[in-house]
Amino acid sequence: MIERRGPWGIASKREIYDNRWIRVTHHEVVTPSGTSGIYGTVHYKNLALGVLPIDREGNTYLVGQYRFALQEYSWEIPEGGGALEGDPLQSIARELREETGLRAECWHKLLECDLSNSVSDERAMVFLAWDLSQGEAMPEPTEELVVRKMPLKQVFQMADAGEIRDAMSLLALQAVERLLLKGKLGGLLGAEASGWI
Repeated sequence: MIERRGPWGIASKREIYDNRWIRVTHHEVVTPSGTSGIYGTVHYKNLALGVLPIDREGNTYLVGQYRFALQEYSWEIPEGGGALEGDPLQSIARELREETGLRAECWHKLLECDLSNSVSDERAMVFLAWDLSQGEAMPEPTEELVVRKMPLKQVFQMADAGEIRDAMSLLALQAVERLLLKGKLGGLLGAEASGWI
């Protein structure tokens, strides 16, 4: 019996890999055009979370790390995972403290999005954080991180130059730029925010 998923039919499926972060499933399918085919999907067991922290002077904090899957070094906003059923704000506040040592008093959800939606169900949520205080970073033992405090304007220049390629980081910067263009960023962070980009 063929299971329907939108215009697709699923003749059979089997898990081919499973760990605590992802599950990979192989599907024998009937395509929307009626032909037989295969489809591999990746199920993510956590929500992808990111935060763009901004201090009173218009600086933000980037995290640099080597990304194993890309085989490249990457500059990104602080990011991490949170339980699908958990409180995403609590999870990203924990990640911000772990990676940078920062605590934020004020938070604003910038966006929600789907990442790599042709093969995965990974969902992401990104926040803006301000009214920051500095503590000690406590990265996980598996992480080798470099934290950079930089003017937000310089981070936008890095993005324009292609030096930031991480999707959540680029989306966060785009969302902040959109808030600025709509005149809403100053309402969140103060009138001086208009000169930060």
